[in-house]
Amino acid sequence: MSGPVNDPARIPADNKKTAARCGPPQHGFPMDNSEKPPVPLLDLLISFFRVGLTAFGGGTAAWTYRELADRRGWITYETFSTGLTFSQVLPGANPVNLALYLGMQLRGGLGGFLAVVGLVTPAFALIILIGLVYNWLSGYPITTVLLSGVAAVGVGATLSVGAKLTQVLFAKRALLAKIVQALIALATFLAIGVMQWPTIPVVAVAVPLSVLIALALERIHPNG
Repeated sequence: MSGPVNDPARIPADNKKTAARCGPPQHGFPMDNSEKPPVPLLDLLISFFRVGLTAFGGGTAAWTYRELADRRGWITYETFSTGLTFSQVLPGANPVNLALYLGMQLRGGLGGFLAVVGLVTPAFALIILIGLVYNWLSGYPITTVLLSGVAAVGVGATLSVGAKLTQVLFAKRALLAKIVQALIALATFLAIGVMQWPTIPVVAVAVPLSVLIALALERIHPNG
């Protein structure tokens, strides 16, 4: 039996207003819909400018990851690995492709433009300056030694990022998926790096094959 208290028509007007302000009752824990604030465009430009200044020896991807993921915390492993994949597959300079992708992920088209400008501007200025200096110092044996050392640092930084990405991606995969991914990576390395096959045909075959295998594995192991 319902009493007068439970009759909606008898609820005082003040209580009705309070209920309207509070909204429907919440069940369980409230959802946290807060999002990260957008990355300031100036900070984005400065970060890629820093990468352009410090990415010597071909280690642009490594320095980009260190700046945006480790130092700034703007991107995740997954975002970076996706951008790195696109930058390797698509035509054009890989560092520029990567900067464009990550900039667009963070701040849209304008962010992509500023990321490319920030990355290319110091590199453009430095390559002209280094070219002039190299013409003066190319006759000294120490110059070749110094450049080899810088290149070694870049290779080491790139390998460290590759090891991090491999560890994270493999941790989320089943054993069969890990084996297949390792075999595809090894086959691609042998085809391009060892056997010196043309990059475009290898990529044209490896990418669709990798996608088909990934879809098949997803059906076999939906959770990884």
